[in-house]
Parts: sequence; structure tokens; C-alpha cells
Amino acid sequence: MGLGDFQYDTPRCADYVKYWTPLWGGTKPKLYWVSAPNHDWQPGRNEDLDNFMNGQCPGAPAKAAINRQRGFIGNGDPYSKDFGNWHFAFLSSAQWRYDPAKAHALTAWLDGDLAAARAAGKYLAVVYHEPYFTSNTGEHKRALDHKPWIDVMYRHRVRLTLSGSQHNYERTCPVNNKDQCVSDGMTAFQVSTGGIGLRPFTSSPPYIAKRFSNTHGFLRMTLRDNGSFSWNFVPTSGPGKDAGTRTLP
Repeated sequence: MGLGDFQYDTPRCADYVKYWTPLWGGTKPKLYWVSAPNHDWQPGRNEDLDNFMNGQCPGAPAKAAINRQRGFIGNGDPYSKDFGNWHFAFLSSAQWRYDPAKAHALTAWLDGDLAAARAAGKYLAVVYHEPYFTSNTGEHKRALDHKPWIDVMYRHRVRLTLSGSQHNYERTCPVNNKDQCVSDGMTAFQVSTGGIGLRPFTSSPPYIAKRFSNTHGFLRMTLRDNGSFSWNFVPTSGPGKDAGTRTLP
């Protein structure tokens, strides 16, 4: 799952083909992606991520997994998909920056999507780029404008969220929409350790259970049909490690 910020700094087709494809192109046929602000989608500046993921950029004909299944997906368009007994909703937090009215409209979409999945007995997860549950850095603070989405997530008892953006790694306790550690909260992972420079933390929220800003790598997860899941951060450079399992509730 790609959490956004795929290419720095001006991601047009030629940039994705020249820089992203040699490093990460092998993941594309398996990729479920979400667009991020600025580095993936800024109207009038960076608008080719949706074309790239749909195999429409010259020199990169492969399509992302979700595009092979659904066809063209525009930057900012939400979608959801079941993986076994888990239901994932994918939301572009760029909407809060570029079209707040659309972002608020997506709150209703998310509410309906999660309600239907929960009624069908699915365990819930949400992917969005800019994290709400996060430590500050010198560059970014938490995305407070996302609170309507967070309220919906907790109402339906989302168990897992995946975000990026901060250029480091964080994992929360199971947390509710009031920043409290609770047994039925969502475990929020913030994983932005894919290659660009890492950033130190400038705050220490009480809901953060594990974090480091000195290691590049990726997060490997195992999701089980009973709602439990395990995680293992795999470092590619640096000493940071994090692994564990969350069972029900």
C-alpha cells in the first residue's frame, strides 16, 4: 500500500518514469495507492500520478493493482476494497488542502462506506496520507482539519489506520477520537521512511507508543480474518525496529 508522496518534487510523467520507476517500479503491479498533497497532486503543478498509476505515462505501461481492477482513478477520488475479512477505505488528504468542501463531502462517503462494511462483518482500516495521530516535526504538525474523518472512523470502530508524510516512523496505542488510549481504539501507523531525508520529532503526544526518526525501511503487516493483526518494521538502513501483535478487541 502506497501512502503518498511518491516523487519529489515535481511529479510529472517524466519524473515518475525517470526516478520512481527504477527504484519502486517492481511494486506497481501489486500497489494500492492514495495521492498526497503537494508532491503527488497540486492542481496546476503536479497532476500526473493518476495517469502514471493507470499506465498512461510513456515508458511506464504497468498499471497499479487497483487500476487493473477498477480502471482509471483520479487524484483525490476515494475508493475502498476488501482484503479477506478486512475492509480498507482509501482517502486523499489532499482534499483538505485543495477542496475543503469536497473533503467534508467525503466524510459522508466514509461514513456510509464503513457502516456498510461493518454491517457485513468486516474489520475496518483506513489509508490516508497526512496523519492526525502524530508527533510534530519542524515541517509538519498533526492534520487537525481531518477531525471529521477521525470521528467517523472511531464511530465505526476502525481498528487500523496507515498514514505517511512526516519522514519518520510512529505507532500509537489503540486511540479514540479524543486522543485517549482505549481498548477499542484504532492503532495508527505513520510510516514515511521510504528514502527521503528523515526528520526529528519536536513534540511527544501521550498516545504515541513507539517512534523513531533515524531509520529507513518499510512496514510489513499480517492481517487475520479474526480481526487481529501483526506488524514488523523492516529496516533497510538504521537501527529502528518495531514488531508486535494486536488481538481483539
